[in-house]
Amino acid sequence: MAERAALEELVKLQGERVRGLKQQKASAELIEEEVAKLLKLKAQLGPDESKQKFVLKTPKGTRDYSPRQMAVREKVFDVIIRCFKRHGAEVIDTPVFELKETLMGKYGEDSKLIYDLKDQGGELLSLRYDLTVPFARYLAMNKLTNIKRYHIAKVYRRDNPAMTRGRYREFYQCDFDIAGNFDPMIPDAECLKIMCEILSSLQIGDFLVKVNDRRILDGMFAICGVSDSKFRTICSSVDKLDKVSWEEVKNEMVGEKGLAPEVADRIGDYVQQHGGVSLVEQLLQDPKLSQNKQALEGLGDLKLLFEYLTLFGIDDKISFDLSLARGLDYYTGVIYEAVLLQTPAQAGEEPLGVGSVAAGGRYDGLVGMFDPKGRKVPCVGLSIGVERIFSIVEQRLEALEEKIRTTETQVLVASAQKKLLEERLKLVSELWDAGIKAELLYKKNPKLLNQLQYCEEAGIPLVAIIGEQELKDGVIKLRSVTSREEVREVDVRREDLVEEIKRRTGQPLCIC
Repeated sequence: MAERAALEELVKLQGERVRGLKQQKASAELIEEEVAKLLKLKAQLGPDESKQKFVLKTPKGTRDYSPRQMAVREKVFDVIIRCFKRHGAEVIDTPVFELKETLMGKYGEDSKLIYDLKDQGGELLSLRYDLTVPFARYLAMNKLTNIKRYHIAKVYRRDNPAMTRGRYREFYQCDFDIAGNFDPMIPDAECLKIMCEILSSLQIGDFLVKVNDRRILDGMFAICGVSDSKFRTICSSVDKLDKVSWEEVKNEMVGEKGLAPEVADRIGDYVQQHGGVSLVEQLLQDPKLSQNKQALEGLGDLKLLFEYLTLFGIDDKISFDLSLARGLDYYTGVIYEAVLLQTPAQAGEEPLGVGSVAAGGRYDGLVGMFDPKGRKVPCVGLSIGVERIFSIVEQRLEALEEKIRTTETQVLVASAQKKLLEERLKLVSELWDAGIKAELLYKKNPKLLNQLQYCEEAGIPLVAIIGEQELKDGVIKLRSVTSREEVREVDVRREDLVEEIKRRTGQPLCIC
C-alpha cells in the first residue's frame, strides 16, 4: 500500500509538471519527453482494483419486477390459488434450502442443476430444486399419511436461462398435491381437472395435456431390450422428443448412451404414437406389451383415468402420448404435461415459444425414501409453470397497450381550498379505520386539478372533496374520476360516506 501511495504521488507530481510545461509553451521535444515519463509511471502503477467499476445488475437468470408486472403476477396467482382452494387444499411452507442429502438422487440427470451452498456450521445445504421433494420430506418428518395441500414459492436451478421464454434460475412454482391411500385414478383425475380449470381461466390460448404412465414406459423399454440399469437414462432421452426430432433422440441413445440401434428402433415404433382411449385399448391388445405386468397395470389405470376425465368433461383436452417421459426419477405412475397448441396471436404480437405450462404425476415411493421404516405414502400432484404463463400475459398486455392498475385505492381524499390539511388527515384516517383503501397527496395545499390528475393516472375511481362549505354542512362531495362527473348525490353526508364508497366500488358492506 505504501509503495502504491508513493507511486501515485509521483504520477501526480509528474502530471503537474507536464501541465506546467504546456502552459509555459515549452518545446515539443521536452513536453514529449515528460509525457513519456508520466506514461511510464502510470504503467508501473497499474489499475487500482479497489476502484474497478462495479456493474449494477441482477444475477444471471434472475430479474426484478416492476409494480405493473407484479400486478399481473398477483392476478395470475389469484386465479391459481382460488382454484386450489375450490378443490379443498390447505397451504404449507418449507425452508428455501434443505440438507443436500435430502435433494440428492431424486432428480436423475437434472441433479447437476442443484445449487449447493457453502458449508455453514457443519451442515451441507442446497437450495430447493422443486417443491415436491421438500413436501415428501415434510410428510415423512411429520408422519402424515393424508393431506391435500398447495404450496407457492420460489425454487432454484443452475440452468442455462432463456429469459424471453420464461426460463430462469430463480422462479416460482405453484404446486398442488394429494397424499394418501385412495381408490385408483380418482385423485389423478382431479389433478388433471385442476390443471385444465386453471389454464382455461387464464385464457392464454388453446392447450393440450399429454398423459402417459411410467409403468408403460418401463414395460416398453423392457420388451424392447433396454437393460434395467439404462431405464432412467433412456427415459431422459425420450423426454426430449417434444423439443427435437426422433433421429436426434435416437442418435443420443445410440451414440452417447450405448443403446443398440435395433433396440432404439423398437422404442421408436412405440414412442411416436399418440391418441386417446382408443390407443390405450389398442396397446392392451399389443402381443408384446400386454405380456408385461407393469405395462398392463399402467394401461389399465389409464383406461380408468379416461373414464373419469370424460365424466369431468375434459377428455377432449387430454392426449395419451407415449413420448412423454418426465425425466424426474421419483415418478412411479401416471405422468402428464400441458403444452400450448399455438402461441396466442394477438395483433402486434410476435410468436412466442414457451414450452410446457404445467406438469405433474404420481410418485408413490418418494415419501418412503425419507421414512426410517420405508413406509410409503402414495402421492399425486401438479405444478403450474407460472413464469412461462407470465411471459405470455406480459407480452399480450404490451401489445394491447392495456393500462393496468398497480394499486387498489378506492378513493382519494382531496380539498378544493387551502388550509384544509388537518381535515383531509382526519377524513382519510376515518376511511382507513372503516376498511376503505384511501390516499391523499402529501402536500399542505395541493391544487384540485393536480389531485384529480393523480386519480386519473393511478386509476383511482373516486375522489372525496372537502371544502369549507361542505365542512359547515357536514357533507362530503363525492366525484367519479373516470367520467369527471359528480355522483348523483353530489353531497354525501359524512356518516354515510363509507357505505356510499363501498356501494360504488363493489366492496362488501360488512365483513362477516
